[in-house]
Amino acid sequence: MDAVDGGASVGFLTPLEAAEAASWWLRAAGEAEEGVRDVWAALDADGRPVGAVTLVRTGAANGRHRGEIARLLVHRSARGRGLGRRLLAAAEAHAAATGLTLLVLDTRTGSPAERLYRGAGWTAAGTIPDYAADPAGALRATTLYYKRLG
Repeated sequence: MDAVDGGASVGFLTPLEAAEAASWWLRAAGEAEEGVRDVWAALDADGRPVGAVTLVRTGAANGRHRGEIARLLVHRSARGRGLGRRLLAAAEAHAAATGLTLLVLDTRTGSPAERLYRGAGWTAAGTIPDYAADPAGALRATTLYYKRLG
């Protein structure tokens, strides 16, 4: 909820209600149990979540070599300390260790996340105008990224 309130374009509009956020995470937990989605969370010293990233595997026979980084989130109180980079690296390492050779993701064009992805060796594949609404509901461009592993 903090990430959305802070302007992160991660599929939700403001105001994001707790029930809607909880519903999404419950579905993600179900996908994790099914082996479709892997989830990493970062906790602060008091055990509160301050970051998360998920890796989604495709079910298509011709795409079993690839995965998608989805929902890389860092609480505003934890930003600027490399947490996003560490979460991304954990997901990338797990993907490689489990046989994935290609990762993809999308992010709002011009967002601070682009600096993170480029710095981590991701390649911009192109930009799509008006791809998704930002948390306030305005349509924004999205840049697609990929990274080859191994």
